[in-house]
Amino acid sequence: MNTDDLKQLIQDGLSAQQAGSQVAAKATDEILNDATHPALKQALEQGNATAKEWAARIERAIAEVGGGDKQTNEILEAHYEVSKQIRAKATTDAVRDLGIIASGQLALHYWIASFGTVAAYAASAGFTQTEQELKASVQDAKQADEQHTDIAKQILAAE
Repeated sequence: MNTDDLKQLIQDGLSAQQAGSQVAAKATDEILNDATHPALKQALEQGNATAKEWAARIERAIAEVGGGDKQTNEILEAHYEVSKQIRAKATTDAVRDLGIIASGQLALHYWIASFGTVAAYAASAGFTQTEQELKASVQDAKQADEQHTDIAKQILAAE
């Protein structure tokens, strides 16, 4: 494959991640305010800190690959809108918390796929720092996903 074409894919992927990171930052305080389960609130606070690290990693990756065009992330924008609807329809705190977890896990799987794909492309193109940082972000997202599953089980067991 043409190296310039691959580099463009990496730049586009990172730009989408950067835009998604901005959507996540906009949503996190609102979602945190809606959560009631203590372990979920703690996980969301931890997730906020992790998301800031992801944003810094994305910035460093964009610098390594020579920049990228600004764009929107319609996937995460739409996901955010759906998560608002799920939270608004919840009839109990437990249902709202489970909705937050379900929406959060969908977002985490987006990040796992996005970070993993761009990391693989970066490895192929020789962008070692970007590859390593995005692989670290994949691991962060997988750990958060497992944590959210455990919290959902706790909430379900209490009901």
